[in-house]
Amino acid sequence: MKQRRMEFEAQKRIYESATLRFHGVDGFDVYNGSIPFTRNGKRYLFGRVERREEWARSWVRLFEETGQDEWTIVDNSMIYTLEDPYITEIGDELVLGGTHVQYERGSYSTFFGYFFRGTDLHDLYYFTTGPSKMKDIRLVPLADGRIGVFSRPRSSELRGKYGSESMIGFTTINSLDELTADVIANAPYIHGIFGEGEWGGVNQAYLLDSGKIGIIGHICYRDQDERGGEQRVYLNMAFVFDPVTRESADLHLIGSRPCYPPGPAKKPYLTDCVFASGIVTRPDGRADLYSGLGDCQTGRITIDYPFAGHGSLLAGVY
Repeated sequence: MKQRRMEFEAQKRIYESATLRFHGVDGFDVYNGSIPFTRNGKRYLFGRVERREEWARSWVRLFEETGQDEWTIVDNSMIYTLEDPYITEIGDELVLGGTHVQYERGSYSTFFGYFFRGTDLHDLYYFTTGPSKMKDIRLVPLADGRIGVFSRPRSSELRGKYGSESMIGFTTINSLDELTADVIANAPYIHGIFGEGEWGGVNQAYLLDSGKIGIIGHICYRDQDERGGEQRVYLNMAFVFDPVTRESADLHLIGSRPCYPPGPAKKPYLTDCVFASGIVTRPDGRADLYSGLGDCQTGRITIDYPFAGHGSLLAGVY
């Protein structure tokens, strides 16, 4: 992956690059948020809100677009004790997912994926929980009316068996009522995504008009900085998955930290970290890719549409 990253840097095409500005949260960073989405004629996103000096003590808040790359907190909106939110639209319902960190007697214990649903953006209901210690669970509506579910188990046991630190699983359910921790945990794996020592997951999944699923995700590996210090390299990537044949194709890098404006990192080992939110397509045929930067900022870059030749995004919440 390090070699593929070097090749990407040599030939990348970035048409715009910006850091998002957030109002109404002075003293807090906003990062690793959802993609922007439209409800009732307004554009919103959910952002992870956290103080720079704190870790695993974050809230998810709703922001409304108030200018170019400018977002303002929605007063009196719901506060979720979550990290790294994402959204998708299933039928007429909006589903919000995120990671809830659990503490015991003041110390970190474990974490779970929490899921909220509803038709009213300002009144979503918590309805189910994912498996313990699993992040990056994602949902996507399918062409046949079912719902695709992507999992992301990560463990030393997986590394011993497959070489990679994490895997991506995929299964289907008939309705949101069937989404349970057991269903997610037992999703069969998609092989061939990550190499030796790599890890990653799905960040946003899109139904394409071909019936396939376009995936924006992250792929990661460990490296060292110039002084020999640890670097956890997180890259934006894309690939296409066929839910019928279970075959994946066209995995490629679409963004890295140098693609975005310079900025700080929460920790030294996160200076080369971008954690994708997803894409929003543009009238000019390109796509705006949104991403967390260094676990303390949010950025946007304009790239070529990453699923060219595989289908177009179907109209929806995006």
